[in-house]
Amino acid sequence: MATAVQKITLSSSRDIPFNKLVLSQSNVRRVKAGVSVDELAESIARRGLIQSLHVRPVLGEDGTETGLYEVPAGGRRFRALEVLVKQKRLAKTAPVPCIVSDASDEVLIDEVSLAENIERAPLHPVDQFRAFQTMREKGMTEEAIAAAFFVDAKVVKQRLRLVSVAAALLEIYAEDGMTLEQLMAFTISSDHERQVQVWDAVKDSWSKEPYQIRRMLTETTVRASDKRVTFVGIDAYEAAGGYVLRDLFQQDDGGWLQDAVLLDRLVNEKLKVEAEIIAAEGWNWIEVAVSFPYSHAYGMRQLIGTTVDLTEDERATREALRDEYDRLEAEYSQADEYPDEVDARLGEIEKILGAFEMRPKIYDPAQMARAGVFVSLDVDGTLLIQRGYVRAEDEAPLEPEPEIVDPETGEVLQRAEPEASHQRAVITLGSEKTTAPEEEEDEGEAIKPLPERLVIELTAHRTLALRDAVANNPRIAMTALLHRLVLDCFGIRSSGNALQARVSEVHLSVQAPDLGDSLPAQAIDERHAAWRADIPLDDGHDRLWDWLHALGEASRQALLAHCLSFGVNALYERPNPYSGNGISQHGLDRRMHEADRLARMTGLDLVETGWKPTVANYLGRVTKARILEAVREGVGDQAVELIDHLKKGEMAAEAERLLASSGWLPEPLRMDAQDAGADAADASGAEADALPDFLMGDSEDEEPAEDEEQDQAHPIAAE
Repeated sequence: MATAVQKITLSSSRDIPFNKLVLSQSNVRRVKAGVSVDELAESIARRGLIQSLHVRPVLGEDGTETGLYEVPAGGRRFRALEVLVKQKRLAKTAPVPCIVSDASDEVLIDEVSLAENIERAPLHPVDQFRAFQTMREKGMTEEAIAAAFFVDAKVVKQRLRLVSVAAALLEIYAEDGMTLEQLMAFTISSDHERQVQVWDAVKDSWSKEPYQIRRMLTETTVRASDKRVTFVGIDAYEAAGGYVLRDLFQQDDGGWLQDAVLLDRLVNEKLKVEAEIIAAEGWNWIEVAVSFPYSHAYGMRQLIGTTVDLTEDERATREALRDEYDRLEAEYSQADEYPDEVDARLGEIEKILGAFEMRPKIYDPAQMARAGVFVSLDVDGTLLIQRGYVRAEDEAPLEPEPEIVDPETGEVLQRAEPEASHQRAVITLGSEKTTAPEEEEDEGEAIKPLPERLVIELTAHRTLALRDAVANNPRIAMTALLHRLVLDCFGIRSSGNALQARVSEVHLSVQAPDLGDSLPAQAIDERHAAWRADIPLDDGHDRLWDWLHALGEASRQALLAHCLSFGVNALYERPNPYSGNGISQHGLDRRMHEADRLARMTGLDLVETGWKPTVANYLGRVTKARILEAVREGVGDQAVELIDHLKKGEMAAEAERLLASSGWLPEPLRMDAQDAGADAADASGAEADALPDFLMGDSEDEEPAEDEEQDQAHPIAAE
């Protein structure tokens, strides 16, 4: 016979006046940190008491009920009701819904209090997010929701943004398949299909950190810090219908612009407007692009304009600002830091004085009629206008035109001066060259040679950095010039000029897109502009000779180093001795050897110049085997094990992150295996009295060993 199941009896509920309730000393919640009674009181005032109190009758000494009830479970609610009573918002005798248990219950009152606190299941965040969404759909604003739950409106916005994640991902999060930080990373994109694709790609990968998810979701977007965005402005982009996705959970530098095509169209339209304004000045042509390749004006002559003088009012204003600046600096010279208003004023004065220094220039209209302008964006997104470049085909003919003679009188007729052309400038938009993507090499474990174009691009970086290094080392530049002159003097001589020595700038025809933004490129351009401003280029050769002759020795060496540096050529190119301008394998080896020597003696370090391996400039251009080799050399075998199972695109991106601060360089950018220490000592002048080793025994067949060079140096120097 089956045993009957004993039925349980639930405690009864009834309303008890508040003044008959007392807080039980058996309540287990003693720590009050993080417990907000005031907010709960406001919630009760708004919504009523949602959850009843659990109480037991208080017994007297004789074991009879006293009419009072102690509250072992619901102490925080009791305190909140107490606050409302003190605020006169609730009557002392107001009935409070209570669950009343038997005073003689076998279950300890302490157990009831503990169970009430630890058995409470917190609401899953997804349910909270969805509840916020439902309330908003029913008419509550985000601010109203925030006020109702005593949180910041930003918190509500964040929660509502989480609801915008694909439903499939919310379910995965609800089942603890991903972390809250990972879920938040998906909010930077509203494309549910793309969100699911990214999760499918990373869920089984070791690299599924939030930053990786954000990177993959924003691959086709444009950062708000991009120079194109600075130039156009986010307001103009949004006014044109563009959408900016912002990350509510961490700093995003303004967010990501989703429509790159729209942004490029707005940039081109604004650049064209600026070009139209510049064209009205009377130029022959205008080239417009977001950015031009480095040395895009190679082979062109630049006009020397006349700087517009300051007016008397402008001079007076400039002097007054300088006096104010000096006065403020002197007044606060003893202070640890400037007051905010003083610091702001000094910055304003510096900006105005800088504008005075950047004076416009006036050009000869006849020269302008054959010259042109490059219009692009600078690194900081400001308009960059480079005026006065003359193409070779637009140069005036060097040979004088034949005289016109009157056949009757024999008189030489005066040729009419051609009028300055008022033909509208030809504006070319988007001259930036693009190259076809290289075919990806067959994947395999064997490490294959680097693609030729990649080697050329890498050596272009090295050539530019080496030019900057030579220009900053006048002694090495002088040695290199002496080397060149000695070879000329004792080798094959050519005719033409009084001094058969010249520097021909080597055009970097193949280059990576970021070459012009590199630190060496910026340093070279700034130095060249400074020398151009000082040198009297438009006063004739005699004036230039006198100016150079009067220069101090330090300035002469610095200028020599700068000019000589443009002749540095460390470029790799395919050997082709049968072409008119080609190079033999022996010549290429000699070029690379001398480039290595210059690099050692100038202390060139491509890492210090800012070069880092990225997907664009190396890692995305080589095989998986070379990517793993780079990570192994730069970080170690353990890092290789973390990425060796990834697809190539993901592997390249992770390798970029791993190698960012490693200082690793690909082979074309490394020093050769020779000892750099001795050369560095020589470069510092420790052995300045010895004849440079490369003036000794430069055999065309084979370089002598370093020890042999040192042995030969002293006898010849003595002679």
